[in-house]
Formats: sequence, structure tokens, C-alpha cells
Amino acid sequence: MSKLKIAVQKSGRLNEESISLLKNCGIHIDNGKDQLKASASNFPLEVLYLRNGDIPQYVEDGVADLAIVGENLLVESQNDIEVVRKLGFSKCKLSLAVPKEVDYQGVQFFEGKKIATSYPNTLTQYLKKNKVNAEIHLIKGSVEIAPNIGLAEGICDLVSSGSTLFKNGLKETDTILTSEACLVKSKKLNAEQNALLDTLLFRLDAVQKGKKSKYVLMNVPNHKLEQVVSILPGMRSPTVLPLAEEGWSSVHSVIEEGKFWEVIDQLKAAGAEGLLIVPIEKMVL
Repeated sequence: MSKLKIAVQKSGRLNEESISLLKNCGIHIDNGKDQLKASASNFPLEVLYLRNGDIPQYVEDGVADLAIVGENLLVESQNDIEVVRKLGFSKCKLSLAVPKEVDYQGVQFFEGKKIATSYPNTLTQYLKKNKVNAEIHLIKGSVEIAPNIGLAEGICDLVSSGSTLFKNGLKETDTILTSEACLVKSKKLNAEQNALLDTLLFRLDAVQKGKKSKYVLMNVPNHKLEQVVSILPGMRSPTVLPLAEEGWSSVHSVIEEGKFWEVIDQLKAAGAEGLLIVPIEKMVL
């Protein structure tokens, strides 16, 4: 029987969120401490714990069938693999940064200057696009120190909160790309493996839709039902149930998180009372 091998980061935040996602998809992984390979007990899936930078090549070669990696790594590695889903976590930016005291007027500042980075391919493409000729210094590790020791006039590195830049006397200037975790696949999957992937994606979509939505219950006087129902952007139509108190109904619906507060304000103004908001674990359409 076929199974899928999925590569995840060996340690760190991306590892934790990747394993959490698989568990939310109902997949139980029997892994002990320091294991580099573990099997799921209830799904034909094997997890490979690999060094982050090696993962794209393993997927291209077919050693791993799937992987969860950051977009930034995919752009930098330039491997021939397919993005199946963007996963919405481990969000960050790849940005240029310079010392705080620099009067920065645009990317042309770097013409003829040196930039330290761990992402030479991505940076080269960006500089070429902007017709800037700069010298790239490849650094593995703490790129932020480069301007302070005179190695470079600026850096190109991943930024999430910006606190690391601030502590090292740097300021973010240009965003080269935005990144989040992605599920990628090898182009060497057979028919059975693709069928397993479809099953996994069905579960994954249910988890992601649940995270992006809230279940809302409210009490509404019957003479205001039509107005309240017209506001609700439910999957099909809201559920309306009569309450024990005559003249009132209970209305149930689902609201996307991005529209949540806007819709709640409208519902209250339309006469809804006693609103109860419940998180959704999974949502199957």
C-alpha cells in the first residue's frame, strides 16, 4: 500500500506549527525525542524531520513526497516543485535594512555598495529588477551584525516583528517578498499517492476554513428577523429557531473572521441581542 512521506523542519516554530496542523487534521504521529523519522498511527503518512535548507531538494528528488516550508525558501532555492496550499502561518517578510542614521531615499542607495544576506538568489533578482549594481556578501547566521562591523552598508534578511533589527541599530527599508508556510509536493507522486494527497487536502481545507470562521448565535425579535438575516453572510442561509418566549427567535450563522466585527456591529444595530461567538474547529462544506 502506498504512503506519503512529508518533510518538516527538524526544530523551531515552523516544526511546531506543522505538526500541530497535521494533528488538527486527525493524524496521530508516533514520534519520540530526537527521532528523524516517524510514522502516523492512523493515516498512511511518514514524517521526515530535516534541516530546513535541505527540504526543497529532497522534494524535487522525490525522497520526500510533500513538505511544509516557507515561501522565502522556495523562492531562494529555485527547485522544481509545486505549491499545493498556502497555510497561513509562519508569516514574515524578506526585507532590506540599513543603519538607523542613514538617510535612505530608495533602493538606488545600494548602487556600488555591499549587502549582506543569506538569500543571494532572491536579492540578486530584486536588484536586477531595479537595475541596481551592488556587491552581495553571503552570510550564514547573524546577518544583522554586518553593518556594525563594516562588512556591508546594509542587509537583506527575514523580518517578522522587527525587534532584531531595532536591537542592532537597523531600520527596515524595502520589502522584497512576503512569505508564509506552504504545502509543496514532488512531481513524482503516483496515482495512489495523489489520491492520499486529496484526502489530506480535504482535511486540511476543513481545518483552515474553521480557523477563518466563527459560529454566531443571537436572539432576535421576530419583527426584526428579515433585517438581521439580510446582514448575515452565511454558507447558505442562517438557521432560525423559535425561542420559548413568544415573539423571539434564535438565529445561528457563520461569519468569516475578516468581516467579523463589521458584521457584529451591523447585527447589534439591527436589533440582535445576546450574541454568542463560538470558535469553529473544522468546517466541511
